[in-house]
Parts: sequence; structure tokens; C-alpha cells
Amino acid sequence: MTSFQTRINRLIPQAASSLQRHQRQGRVDAAFQLFRRAYPAYQATRALDLLRASEYARLDQQEHVYLDYTGGSLYAESQLRDHMALLQGEVFGNPHSKNLTSNAMTDLVERTRESVLRYFNASPDDYMVIFTPNATGALKLVGEAYPFAPGDTYLLTVDNHNSVNGIREFARTQGATVTYIPIVTRELRIDSHAMTEALDHARPGGNNLLAYPAQSNFSGVQHPLEWIAEAHERGWDVLLDAAAFAPANRLDVGRWQPDFVAISFYKIFGYPTGTGCLLVRRRAAQKLRRPWYSGGTSTFSSVVGDGHYLTPGPASFEDGTVNYLSIPAVEGGLKLIESVGIDTIHIRVMCLTSWLIEQLGALRHSNGQPVVQLYGPASSDRRGGTVAVNFFDPDGRMLNCYSLEQLANSKRISLRAGCHCNPGAREVALGFTREDLAPCFIEKDQLSFEQFLQVIDSKMTGVLRASIGLASNFADVYAYVQFARWFTETAQWMY
Repeated sequence: MTSFQTRINRLIPQAASSLQRHQRQGRVDAAFQLFRRAYPAYQATRALDLLRASEYARLDQQEHVYLDYTGGSLYAESQLRDHMALLQGEVFGNPHSKNLTSNAMTDLVERTRESVLRYFNASPDDYMVIFTPNATGALKLVGEAYPFAPGDTYLLTVDNHNSVNGIREFARTQGATVTYIPIVTRELRIDSHAMTEALDHARPGGNNLLAYPAQSNFSGVQHPLEWIAEAHERGWDVLLDAAAFAPANRLDVGRWQPDFVAISFYKIFGYPTGTGCLLVRRRAAQKLRRPWYSGGTSTFSSVVGDGHYLTPGPASFEDGTVNYLSIPAVEGGLKLIESVGIDTIHIRVMCLTSWLIEQLGALRHSNGQPVVQLYGPASSDRRGGTVAVNFFDPDGRMLNCYSLEQLANSKRISLRAGCHCNPGAREVALGFTREDLAPCFIEKDQLSFEQFLQVIDSKMTGVLRASIGLASNFADVYAYVQFARWFTETAQWMY
């Protein structure tokens, strides 16, 4: 055990009671008054306070400070009640039939498809909804079915989730070129000049695919949706990862017209898990070539005749039986978001995020050294509610984010430590070079995680991420700042 971890372990008993002491002293109320004067737009989001009191009361009852909305949103109590009432009041069967129970379920699944299209303003004439287990399932579907060929290009940004990075394996297998667009170190934004230059190199008449996130799950950076039209003009299809963007931002698919959009519903409204979707333009779907077929995707298959017919429409992409008992809960979740308004959620998230960034950035040790380094924009300009930092001691040494996650647990604050399945942004943020990482891939199948850390000279491999969402309030971000301030004060004698 490292000496720092030993000190962290000694601090945990003290940490467990300090947050409650701050709350009892009423400091949060005074801070909230100052916050409201600095962010008057927050007043327009009061409906979310009522929603929290009625639908997420368990947070305050159990003294949870939940700041992991990019990992997954929280479900409202009414979502569970309504869904259970639906299941208890009817008899539903597997939709792959024409019997009574199957027809009843088919109607609900199709109604949910329609509600998803409406929510994202996607015309049913132009788009279809393919249900998948999650955003990763949606991305894999595109990767395995996109018709990459020698001379084609898979163009993606360094800032991408691993599920987008993984598509490069499909592209390379088919002989396509894989090209990464770099990000600029200071704010971790995509290099716009490099993007423009790369878009000019589409293969005429070929299949060229651009993939990027609408919002980084690592830094909160929001990348321009205007790139979609620019890419189309230059002969590219566009795959948009909207998993981190959709929970607190309006995604108007009808306006931006991406070819493929990956969504995880639990990241928007918490329940159900195990259900996501791929929104796909119908003309782009015609390009896809599935490498296999299965139950559910075929209307007719023959062993003797050695052939098959795919089911028309979305079902040709939905392998096996969809998660049919969960899918109707998606409609309920979308109604919940619509009841308060995605724009209201966006305003609240950005007010709280701006204040949190400001407060963390102002923290200093007694010698004047900054307590945290922020990765990503230091303002609300073109960013979302994900705040990634690392803490430093008074001598400027980076502290172990995993130990700090453990320390936050003792205050009942849920943060998330790691690279967040986004190695490109992590490597740029923490300054990893190709030379640093090359040893990791020598005999990689024999390396344990501990050995991997030794190979890269025990450099820190992650950041501490807070993310704000649907049920967040000022007390949540205040608690995190108090944690950081308490830790700063404690750090004066720790070293």
C-alpha cells in the first residue's frame, strides 16, 4: 500500500462526518444565496426541485450526493410505478408472433419507436429506430455492417469512447484506412483545421465514415454539430455518438441530419437499463450489409435451400428478441423529460457546472499552489456538465484519483475515477506519448493490470470525474466543493 493510500485510509473516519457538520452550520444556505445572484437563470429551473422532492427523495433521505450522471442517470419513482402497473395489468408475449399477447406487445414496441422519433424530431419518412442493448450495441451494429473496402476511410476523433474506437477493427479488417483527428491540449477540443483538412480526403464514390461525439464523456467538451453538414458536402457518412450529449441537451435530428446516432436511454432517464437505440437515416441504412442473420432478423430461412430473406425495416437489425418488456418504459422516461423540458434541464446543468468549475479552480494550498487541474473548458462555452480534474498536493504532485474516489465515498459523494473508456482524451490530458505506451503492447496478453501500471512507470492513468444531471441541485455541487476544500485544509499536514 502506498504512503498516500495509507494517509487516505486514516482520513476516512474524519471525512465521514465533516460534510454533515458543514450542512448543520447552514453554510450551504448562505452559499446558495450568492449562487442565485451570480446565476439568475437558475431560478427558472425550480420545477426540477419539485421533481427531486417527489421523484428522487431517496437522495436526501439517504444523504447521497450523486455526481455520476455521465455514468448513468437516476430513475424517477413514477417510472417504476407506471411500468410495473403496465406489466401487472396486461398479459404480454414475445412480439415475434400474431397471437393476442404478441400483438399487444408489438403495438407497445412500435408506439415506443414513434415516441423516440418524435422526441428527437426525426421524421419517420427519413429515419428509423433500431433498438439495441445500449449505445455500444448501436455502434457495433454500424461497425460490423458498414461496407468498408480498400481505399475507404474511417475518420474519427482522438476524443471518442472506446465503443467508437473499436469500429476501427472492423474497418481495418476490410482494408479501409483509419485516421484520427487530433485534439488541442488546452481545452481538449478537436483541432478544427485538422478536421477540415481530413474531410477533404474522402474517396470519391467510396464509403467514407466520420465518427465523433456530440459531447465528450471525458471532458464535457461539445463538438460542433455543424460538422455533419460539412462532412456530407464532402462525401462522408456521419456517425454521431450522442450518449453523453442527449441527457442535458436538445438533439434535433431533423435539423442536423446525422446518418447514424447512438443513444443509451438509461443515461437520459435512468430506467430501463439494457435498452438503447440506433437512429439511422433510411438512405444510410440501405448501405449497411449485415455479416449474418438470426432469429428476428429474417422472415424466411432455409437449410435445404441454403438461403434467407431479411425482415424489412428496423427488425432486420434487431438480433434475436428485443428487450420487449423494458422497451415500453422508454416512452415513460421520455415523457418524464418532456414534462420538465430538456431546455430547463440544460439551464440547470450549466449553471451548476459553471459554479463548480469556478469554485474548484479557485482552490489553493497555503503555499499558493492550485489544488486541482481541470481538463477541458474552464467556462460554460460549448461544454456540458462533465467536470474532469486531478488533485495535487502542495508540492505539485498529482494524487491518486482512485484513492480520492474512495475518500469521497466516505462522504457519500459518488464521483467516478478512471479514463472513462476514453483513452485518447486521457492520453492527451495526461501527456502520454507513443513511447510511454509502446511497452504496454509487448506480450500484452500476459500483463496484469498491476504490471501494466509498472510498465508505464506508475504514471497516473485516470482523472476524477463529476457529472451533473437531471436531479442535481446546488447542495450536491456545494458538497463536492466542501469535500475539495476540506481535503485542501487537511493536505497541509498530510505531506
